[in-house]
Amino acid sequence: MQAQTVSVTARGETAPVGTANDDAADDPAVWRNAARPSQSLIVATDKKAGLYVYGLNGKVRSFIPAGRVNNVALVDLGRSGVIVVASDRNNEAAARLQLYRLDTRRALLVPLGDVDGGAGEAYGVCLLQQGRGFDAFSVLKHGSIVHTRITFPGGKPEARTLRTLKLATQTEGCVVDPRGAVLYVGEEDRGIWAFDARDIGSSEGRLIGPVDGQHLVADVEGLALWPQGKRGGWLVASSQGDNAYALYRLPGMEPAGRFRITAGMFGGTEETDGIELAKGSFGRYFPGGLFIAQDGQNAPAAQNFKLVSWRDVMKQIKDSQRTKPQ
Repeated sequence: MQAQTVSVTARGETAPVGTANDDAADDPAVWRNAARPSQSLIVATDKKAGLYVYGLNGKVRSFIPAGRVNNVALVDLGRSGVIVVASDRNNEAAARLQLYRLDTRRALLVPLGDVDGGAGEAYGVCLLQQGRGFDAFSVLKHGSIVHTRITFPGGKPEARTLRTLKLATQTEGCVVDPRGAVLYVGEEDRGIWAFDARDIGSSEGRLIGPVDGQHLVADVEGLALWPQGKRGGWLVASSQGDNAYALYRLPGMEPAGRFRITAGMFGGTEETDGIELAKGSFGRYFPGGLFIAQDGQNAPAAQNFKLVSWRDVMKQIKDSQRTKPQ
């Protein structure tokens, strides 16, 4: 018996990506403008062409032709700026990580260079801040996860490989919980794995959210995190096989609800790849957090990204649990 799945509708959407009639939009990342939340920015990939910067109104603020960039993540280093990292699969035998500084005032991506992402086709990427630099986890299509440390001596990025983790089959989505240094990785046909994100930690992973055809339906795609307190919060996974999103309660990874984005003022979502979840207010339409999902079917237009109020999601899940038959 499949777990109960509630429905929410999007409160916004981005303009379609430029690549029409193809599987092109893939993964979003969010920079929150703490001073003016409604002026926050979304960085997202057209995996056939490059990187977009959108406003919360969904309009394109800028585009950079970066080629075949699959996933994207960002980290705010304070005075050193907001750094954006995209997984570069232009050479499928040699992954690269493209780095940019996000000019938050002009909504532009300023190229900083690229670094080695491992031997294989670049798929996923996620980041963990470490002092003045950060660690990047370059997830390769064949299942390897290359853990590198990126620093900026002289202003140019340099990467040092720390270790390589391994899963058996095709892998993509990942996210890091900095509170306990836990790396979550989605193996598409098997489920969600947890690894120690420290460079001195064990390289052995634990399967903590298996594909069961009920709560989580293959393919497992994007992962996103909502930290709360010292250990609590939520992990969200794109359950692509049934066009839904699976919610887990941290730290124990208990299944905690499911939801779909259905058509309303904007279209629903199907076949979602990348997702993003960001805390805090994002203005009047997203006062209690922002959830973004890639939409794999946006006909007659090209693929795009749907914007959902996280408050709407939590209300629907809590309401369904209150009315659930005992």
